[in-house]
Amino acid sequence: MDSTLALVVAVVTVALVFDYTNGFHDAANAIATSVSTRALTPRIALGMAAVMNFIGAFLGQEIAKTVQGVISIDSSSGHENHALVIVMAGLLGAITWNLITWYYGLPSSSSHALIGGLVGAALASGTTVKWDVIVEKVVLPMIASPLFGFGAAFLVMLAIMWIFRRRNPHRVQRGFRFAQTISAAAMALGHGLQDAQKTMGVIFLALVAGGYAGADDGLPVWVILAAAAAISAGTWAGGWRIMRTLGRRIIHLDPARGFASETVAAGVLYTTAFVFEAPISTTHTITSAVMGAGATKRFSAVRWGVAKSIVAAWILTFPMAGAVAAFLYFVCHVIFQLP
Repeated sequence: MDSTLALVVAVVTVALVFDYTNGFHDAANAIATSVSTRALTPRIALGMAAVMNFIGAFLGQEIAKTVQGVISIDSSSGHENHALVIVMAGLLGAITWNLITWYYGLPSSSSHALIGGLVGAALASGTTVKWDVIVEKVVLPMIASPLFGFGAAFLVMLAIMWIFRRRNPHRVQRGFRFAQTISAAAMALGHGLQDAQKTMGVIFLALVAGGYAGADDGLPVWVILAAAAAISAGTWAGGWRIMRTLGRRIIHLDPARGFASETVAAGVLYTTAFVFEAPISTTHTITSAVMGAGATKRFSAVRWGVAKSIVAAWILTFPMAGAVAAFLYFVCHVIFQLP
């Protein structure tokens, strides 16, 4: 096996490890509210989320194309190994930040960790970063999606409260507990649609860098299958620390508010994927929607101190993952004895 092929295999392996960590890091996105309201048991919720994540990965390739286009690597003859090291360092930076935030139970964005890692490694290597793509497809949606998620969930919950204002509260909540099964499934499907594709885009970037695919080729079926399986397995492994933060520490949700937040978040995921081709953070979207739906009780019901620490993690994710990736680029540069 020549050195370039060995590096391609190594990068694909690391990408699938990232996909797995993405799955268990973000498992809470789809099921925390359903579990906390007792609409679903933890294992049933995880199994459903794993299956829907797998299916969602096959629904499109728009996000994968956006991710592979955030940096412009030189894959010409003689530069393959250097290009692959850039991709590997970006992935390792994202994995490191994912594990740090998972350990502390902070629902940060795996998506922004990945893109931040790629950008950090690219800058360290002197590689061109496509800032227009970063601003249009990453930064603006990063700001807009949580704001919209908060506002829309707040309004949807107000509408639910008005529509069912004269109904028996116990029966209403029991009905929404059943409805949460559907909204949680929709959320998990959207998570697979968004996040599995990000790994597909990185794997394809590695194949192009190694000379095993052309930039205009379609995604190989094995790439889709591998990414779908990895994120599904990671989801099944669970993310209990983050689930506790989303489901209970921000606010104690009831089934109606859980349904409102999941429905709004799922809608945002589908819209940004199919309409804007933007790799948004499922974590940001569902967390802000939970806050918006919860704020209809009263604004003081939301534990804003916890929310503040989550927002801090959001802000830090892109630069910290980038800084770690930049450091690891230099480490990999030495290990692989690149010129």
